[in-house]
Amino acid sequence: MNVLQWLYDAQVTVAGHPITWREILGNAFGFASAIGGLRRRVWAWPVGIVGNVLLFSVFIAATFEQNAQQPLFGQAGRQVFFVITSVYGWYRWNQVRSHRAPDAPAITPRWATAGERIGYIGAWIAGVLVCQWLFAVIGAGWPAPRWYYWCDAWIFVGSMVATYAMARGWNDFWLAWIAVDLVGVPLLWHSHYYPTAILYVVYGGLVIWGFVVWLRVSRREQSEQLEEALA
Repeated sequence: MNVLQWLYDAQVTVAGHPITWREILGNAFGFASAIGGLRRRVWAWPVGIVGNVLLFSVFIAATFEQNAQQPLFGQAGRQVFFVITSVYGWYRWNQVRSHRAPDAPAITPRWATAGERIGYIGAWIAGVLVCQWLFAVIGAGWPAPRWYYWCDAWIFVGSMVATYAMARGWNDFWLAWIAVDLVGVPLLWHSHYYPTAILYVVYGGLVIWGFVVWLRVSRREQSEQLEEALA
């Protein structure tokens, strides 16, 4: 138990701010998962799940520790849904990849159809409306302003939408992540989760690059598939 407690509490001080190794490692696994997603590799999903579990322990810590950082229940809750959605993504990418060459990427990316896009945008809007109310009812454990719940709800629901879109292989998922990061980075910085906030800034660059890569790939591979079908 002492070893487990030490692993849980282990931290490093950066610029006068204590940061747990759980937060650092959780973000490292998250970044590795993003790289795997960009490369369309199935291993991106289990690696991401490890990061989600570690970050859940970071964000939920304030529920049990009086001296912990400000709690982010939306951030903690989304890690749980990340795991659930990642299991689906892991299954789906494995399923698609089973019909491909051993060394081929798991999926061929594409844009969501008009109906699919209307569906996920509608779910995002409805989800934010419900979640901001729910988070406000639950409370943040401190006198949070109303905008805080709207931001937390936006991040929570948007993250679910983005992860589901990634599982489906839609190019749209990169744009959804950009929309999440535009709110997530300021909120995390405001709540003193500096490593995660900085990582999300780095994510921003990776997301833009990933979007360009997937867009090029979707055009090339879909064109190749069409040519094969017509041959």
